[in-house]
Amino acid sequence: MKTVTLAVAAVGLLATSTLALEPLTIKGSKFFHSDGTQYYMKGIAYQRSPLDPLIDKKQCQMDAKLMKELGANAIRVYHVDSSADHTDCMKAFEDIGVYAFIDLDDFPTYIEQDGPPHWNDTQLTAYTKTLDNFAGFSNLGGVFVGNEIITRSNGSFAAPYIKAAVRDVKAYMEEKKFARKIPTGYSAADIAELRPNLQNYLACGDDMSVNVDFFGLNAYEWCGEETDYHISGYDQLNKNATDYPVPIFFSETGCNVPTPRTFKDQFAIFGPEMQDVWSGAIIYEWIQEDNKYGLIDYGSADPKTAIGGDTWARGGTPTPLPDFTVLRDVWSSVSPTGVKLDKYTSTNGPISCPDSTSGIWNVNPTSALPTLGQTAQAAEASGTPADRAAATTNSGAATTTSSQNAAGTNEAMVRLSGGLVAAVIAAAALL
Repeated sequence: MKTVTLAVAAVGLLATSTLALEPLTIKGSKFFHSDGTQYYMKGIAYQRSPLDPLIDKKQCQMDAKLMKELGANAIRVYHVDSSADHTDCMKAFEDIGVYAFIDLDDFPTYIEQDGPPHWNDTQLTAYTKTLDNFAGFSNLGGVFVGNEIITRSNGSFAAPYIKAAVRDVKAYMEEKKFARKIPTGYSAADIAELRPNLQNYLACGDDMSVNVDFFGLNAYEWCGEETDYHISGYDQLNKNATDYPVPIFFSETGCNVPTPRTFKDQFAIFGPEMQDVWSGAIIYEWIQEDNKYGLIDYGSADPKTAIGGDTWARGGTPTPLPDFTVLRDVWSSVSPTGVKLDKYTSTNGPISCPDSTSGIWNVNPTSALPTLGQTAQAAEASGTPADRAAATTNSGAATTTSSQNAAGTNEAMVRLSGGLVAAVIAAAALL
């Protein structure tokens, strides 16, 4: 353990001494660059390899070159190997001005919606290993404690376990005296019945030691030529976020039904309708797969070496697809004005925690957060708000029972082909 710890520390020190891109800061509901200009995210979901796309220097350099042409300034990576050296890839993206937003969980340690939900030492240790690995990189934009953990309207009983993870990750940074506090947030599925309860719950009250520093929404509502700001429901999303006290952005977007994609929602997100409220968007996704969301294509996989029967190569020379060209042209034509840090005064004060609503939002706003090692009570998991202070605890290792979440916390994680998902889950089971 000491050897691993020292190696991770060395990676962090090296990153600090070699990378020039200054860390982002947060004030109120906005991200800022070190020069005081507002940061708007033009990001790409970059899970080229299902287990870790940030360990192949040559591949990262090739992809980074195209991302620069695209106009990207962020990537989101869902799974990484916390024991690997990510210096070369982080440097490749730093060199083109790209910040990385990293999910902390791995396949065995995501927070489950079913099972019932739990949060324990095994999960926290996995999260903090990933955090330690990346904390020294100045172009680490932030970390997610989960992706689409809640995937149905009555799944809100898992929300306190998300917030408990935020609390304990932040406490770890405080205890270890991190040079900077890494922004910590959550990426949510777009569940209409939960709007805006979940986003508000994760940021309610004035105790930032338990609240998210940012909130991401995975939304695929703006689809095709016939939709617009109002038809898509973006107007309602904007209304729900208007007084949000921390940055909010689209952590996945880019509807591909029908095709070809137009990415016209970007004009609203970075335009006068939404630029004062939202901090940008992450487009799903970089690599072409059976789901047809790709911006680039590595070609067909060699059937002799393909993982789990996957038909798409997951590395090689990236070739831009038509969606790449469309997105590049759209992004080059949107320039949100933003506000300077020294001119910005946040007027969004603390927001109230949402009241419990039977069958929809089953969280008692006055109930204590789960303690480390706690598992949801049966009554709570069935939809009845419970007094968690009286719940029994279980500090044992997490049991991975949800194949849906293990494959990437439902359809929006990596949307891998069925064969590849099976292979990834099988590999995860051996970890």
